Amino acid sequence: MSGRSDVAPDTLDVELAADGVAVEYADGRRTFYHGVPEKVEGTLRAQPGRDVHVLVTDPDGTEGALTYVNDRMTSDEILEETGVGRVLLDADGEKTVFPGVTVRRDGYAIEVEADPEAAGGRVFVFEEDELSEYSYEFA
Repeated sequence: MSGRSDVAPDTLDVELAADGVAVEYADGRRTFYHGVPEKVEGTLRAQPGRDVHVLVTDPDGTEGALTYVNDRMTSDEILEETGVGRVLLDADGEKTVFPGVTVRRDGYAIEVEADPEAAGGRVFVFEEDELSEYSYEFA
């Protein structure tokens, strides 16, 4: 596997549906995060080993920026083509991915701390692995 780096996200179209959240990538493909997001406050700790995606939208939820946290599988080129960002964290590292949104690594777990007011919109976190998918929205 070649080296991976941080990639800045582009603004993408977002659709908030009754049964989940759809994001249209810059290349025209769409992804759908299933389930009504559970409301959370303060800090969300994902289960170790799960993929973590952070979506910050405008207040209406019609467009936003999607960032993968600590994803080491997707090539930089694919992320750049799709408009998805990525941040890589060192052991026990921490980064601000958007104003009001900080991600940190605690062992093998990812923690997301968010303040939607400071972010200027809505903040969603999607946590998934091969068997399950969870959706959260910071209140």
